[in-house]
Amino acid sequence: MDFIVKKEITENDRQDVYQELLKYNLEHLEDKHPQELGVFLENEHGKKEAGLIADTHGNWLLIHYLWVSEKRRGEGLGSRLLVTVEEEARKRGCKYAFVDTFDFQAPGFYIKHDYENVFQLENYPLTGTRFYYTKRL
Repeated sequence: MDFIVKKEITENDRQDVYQELLKYNLEHLEDKHPQELGVFLENEHGKKEAGLIADTHGNWLLIHYLWVSEKRRGEGLGSRLLVTVEEEARKRGCKYAFVDTFDFQAPGFYIKHDYENVFQLENYPLTGTRFYYTKRL
């Protein structure tokens, strides 16, 4: 039996591996029910001008995306999004938060909000740095 190396992965390939991994993980995770969490700012026309996408899973808030439109940057909206999502995570019983960011994105922003660098991946993907932060809520 030989390994098959593919340059393009089909959705079926992805689902085959994902579903088997998920089945295994769910047998071992204490909390099997992550909950989605989103915080958004929309203008009077319903267009998003800022948003944060996360989920909570057991003790952890996992921040996936935080974005503020260029025209609204500098107004403190990112900080307000972060504070709001952390408050909701505490209500859900979370004790910790996790986020990763690139050197060209917002490492200073998270440090300013008491996130601690627990790991950084240098030369990613080629010359940049990807930072991994946690915070005790």
